[in-house]
Amino acid sequence: MTSPVDATPLPGPARPGGRSARVRADVLRAVGEELAERGYDALTIDAVAARSGVHRTTLYRRWKTVDALLVDLLEANRDDTWAPADTGALTTDLIALNREVRTAALEEPSVMSAVIAASFRSPAAAAAQTRLLDDRYERCAVVVTRAIARGELPADTDPHRLLMAATSPLYHQLFLRRQPMTEAEADRWATTTAAAAEAGAFQA
Repeated sequence: MTSPVDATPLPGPARPGGRSARVRADVLRAVGEELAERGYDALTIDAVAARSGVHRTTLYRRWKTVDALLVDLLEANRDDTWAPADTGALTTDLIALNREVRTAALEEPSVMSAVIAASFRSPAAAAAQTRLLDDRYERCAVVVTRAIARGELPADTDPHRLLMAATSPLYHQLFLRRQPMTEAEADRWATTTAAAAEAGAFQA
């Protein structure tokens, strides 16, 4: 359930791959980089314009505010094709998922960490962040439905509860406690959650 920063085409009549798509990609890339390097308080239209090479009047016309840029950065991630890995087993699927979360969190500078921090400062960004996480949990539910189909889990296993149990320790450790977590520790949370799920801990 990563938070990638690849931008996607603008909605509307512009065709994918056209100038509008390139402008949006350049702008949102600059938003992510500015946010990660300098933080929410230093994020300005002028700074994004300078980094992206897109004229400030274009930014004001299309996005108008810094919060609108943040929202679009998050919304763009819902348009991507990301899906959790299919390794053939619940435990290794969860390990792969936790490793993706950990890798994104440990990037320097971390866009993921910066966006989460910004969501506490901007109600609009917070709502967009919630929509993005809801989207990621919905996509990751296939990890559980595949495991049910393979006979690894009870048929009434709750995907959301299972996924929360597997990934929440990473967010708690890395973003709330601001402490390191090794790959082996992330793997253990995945393994422990899988074992609990197989024993019926997350039945609805």
